Amino acid sequence: MNVWFQDGYGQGKYSGWRYIERSLYKFNYVKKLSIFWFRRDLRLEDNPGLHQALRSGALVLPIFIFDTDILNKLKEKADRRVDYIHQALEAINSKLQQHGSALGTYFGKPLAIFKEICSEYDVEAVYCNRDYEPDAIRRDLEIQNWLHSQGIGFHDYKDHVIFEKSEIVKNNGMPYTVYTPYSKKWKSSLSPSDYQPYRIDFQHFIPLERSEIHTLRSIGFEKTDIKFEKPELSEAIIRSYDKYRDFPALDLTTHLSVALRFGTVSIRKCVSFALKHNETWLSELIWREFFTQILFHFPQVGNNCFRKEYEDIAWRNNEQEFESWCKGNTGYPIVDAGMRQLNETGFMHNRVRMIVASFLTKHLLIDWRWGEAYFAQKLIDYDLASNNGNWQWAAGCGCDAVPYFRVFNPSLQTEKFDRELKYVRRWNPDFEKKLVPPIVKHEEARERALRVYKEALKNS
Repeated sequence: MNVWFQDGYGQGKYSGWRYIERSLYKFNYVKKLSIFWFRRDLRLEDNPGLHQALRSGALVLPIFIFDTDILNKLKEKADRRVDYIHQALEAINSKLQQHGSALGTYFGKPLAIFKEICSEYDVEAVYCNRDYEPDAIRRDLEIQNWLHSQGIGFHDYKDHVIFEKSEIVKNNGMPYTVYTPYSKKWKSSLSPSDYQPYRIDFQHFIPLERSEIHTLRSIGFEKTDIKFEKPELSEAIIRSYDKYRDFPALDLTTHLSVALRFGTVSIRKCVSFALKHNETWLSELIWREFFTQILFHFPQVGNNCFRKEYEDIAWRNNEQEFESWCKGNTGYPIVDAGMRQLNETGFMHNRVRMIVASFLTKHLLIDWRWGEAYFAQKLIDYDLASNNGNWQWAAGCGCDAVPYFRVFNPSLQTEKFDRELKYVRRWNPDFEKKLVPPIVKHEEARERALRVYKEALKNS
């Protein structure tokens, strides 16, 4: 039995791993290995799949796969998400090294990687936490089938959400498609055992020499301005979350969406904290789970309107206007501020996300899928279920959407949530000098949107 260690030169069997002769069997108690596969759960504490792997009776080899099926789709090589993941993995590796082990990183297609790993190690089982996106489900099924053909177990666990799949459904067993009754059932079903943390026993990791993980350069990416820090729950911010969350200039939201997306914070920890400190923030966490179960039960929403009748909307899809929206040159100060914040930082305040999404779909009559795809390129916290659900909400075509006749007025939104223009001036400081003419007049755009939507629904 042999071990692979990264040498950082991007050569060798695992694209950056160096073969080191070393017998694991010198440890008399080592007979078989279990593998824990990190994915959307980049933390060592309160990790259900890892907890189960460490209880399996075999020593655990922790790994992460830089999946080329995902990375090859990213056009920007200075991608903050990849850098965030990389820094989180470095933190995991550093912690493991304190306990005499290390994180193995691999670069390639997951199935091919597992075939290589299993040819080198006597693997008893692979453990991980579940992912509910359609592509991830297909990937996991393919790997599970191959492992089973080799007599190797595949065990996945719930971690990303408190309730998954069909755990919260109507009395007739059908999934909820409206948030409010889903939320009520979610809350009534919750018990303390649902958010109890999972203990991690570091004694059961396989002993390994110190080693470095893949460098960003070795996987084709570059450093960015993002800095990973262990997520912290701020009692001061969360206690007043309901009072200040809609005011973008105050910047008093939790900024935990990235951590929840990549699992650097536990959803159980967040729910426990929300129950103690703020009901409104708990509702936001439930919205996240609502959209996750919608994507699981209705995977077609990834590319299609949940409400089929909205597929008949005669989108204008003016490419020049879309470009103006992307660059923050619409002539509506708060819309432009939001898009510039997104382009510069990879983040946008949630209230402003609603405003810019409504503007694109209603004022410009541009297909929500164009905006969803642009957010997917730019947002550090991009999550398919939440992003898709919120874009369809804004466009009026989702499962639990704002009515199509509700068209946000950017000027009134500014007056209500950024009256002193502090947010606008922060991200769009030249709006008073350049005086970009509005790309469209609000009243005319609203009337046009109502007409087009009515026509589409009449013919459906």
